[in-house]
Amino acid sequence: MIDTPDTPTAAAPVRMIDGIPLTPKQVTVLGADQMAPAPTVAAERLRRKQKLAGALRIFGRFGFGEGVAGHITVRDPEFPDHFWVNPLGLSFRHMKVSDLLLVNHHGDVVIGKHAVNRAAYVLHAAVHAARPDVVAAAHAHSVYGKAFSALGVPLDPITQDACVFYENNVVIAEHGGAVVFETSAGADFARAFGNNRAAIHQNHGHFTVGASVDEAVFWYVCFERCAQAQLMAMAAGTPKLVPHANAVYTRENAGSAAVGWTHFQPLWQEICRTDPELFD
Repeated sequence: MIDTPDTPTAAAPVRMIDGIPLTPKQVTVLGADQMAPAPTVAAERLRRKQKLAGALRIFGRFGFGEGVAGHITVRDPEFPDHFWVNPLGLSFRHMKVSDLLLVNHHGDVVIGKHAVNRAAYVLHAAVHAARPDVVAAAHAHSVYGKAFSALGVPLDPITQDACVFYENNVVIAEHGGAVVFETSAGADFARAFGNNRAAIHQNHGHFTVGASVDEAVFWYVCFERCAQAQLMAMAAGTPKLVPHANAVYTRENAGSAAVGWTHFQPLWQEICRTDPELFD
C-alpha cells in the first residue's frame, strides 16, 4: 500500500510515566522568584537581614571564624548609607537576625546594643561608599585566603570555577598585614579595589562583593576554594592556565550576579533546614 496525502496516518502514542506525558515542559530556576526585590522596603530589609544571619552561620559551618575577625555587611534598602553587620564577639555559628547591628558610614551603631568590629566599619564602609553597585561585602580570616594572600599574586584562571574571577580580582599591597583602623586606610583600600569582584589584601585575606548577600558570600566561598586549588597546583608543579578566550567566555556565561545568587541557594536551603533559630 502506498500512502497518499489523503491517506490518514496513525498518531504516535504519547509516552507517559505515572500519567505524565513525556513532552517538553516550561521550567523555571529553583527559587528564581526570590531574586526580585521584595514588595516593600520592610520586607526587603527583613530578607537581607535573614540572608545575612544565615550567611554568617554558613561561614561558621565552613570554619571561617577566627576569634572576632571577619564580617559580612549588607546595605540597608531604605538608607543606603547604612549597612547591617554582625556584632563584635558573637560566634558566626550563633548569629540571629535580632543580633545584627545597623551602622552608618561614620561607624556609629544606630540600631543594636553591641560594639562593631572597627575593621568592619573602616574597610566595608569605604567599599560601600565607593561602590553604589555593591549591596553586600564579605571577608573572613579563612585559612586558604590568608595563605594565598601571602603570595601577593592574583588568582589565576587554572580551573573553570576560577574563571569567574578572571580579570576581576586584584591584589592590594597597601596596608597589607596591618590592622586597619584609620578611615584613610579604608579609602585607600576601596580605591585600589576598583570595580573588581574580589580583592586579595596582601598578608591579610580576600574580600568579595556582590549585588546581594547571596552573591557576595558565594563568591567568597568560591574564591577560598579556588585559592586552595591554586596553592595545591603550585605545590605540585606549574599550573596550566585556561586560554584567555575560554576564560572570558566562562566568566561571561558562568560568572554573572544571577549565577552567583543561584550557587548560594543550596547553602541557604541547608542552613534554613538545620538552623531555624537564625530567624529569631
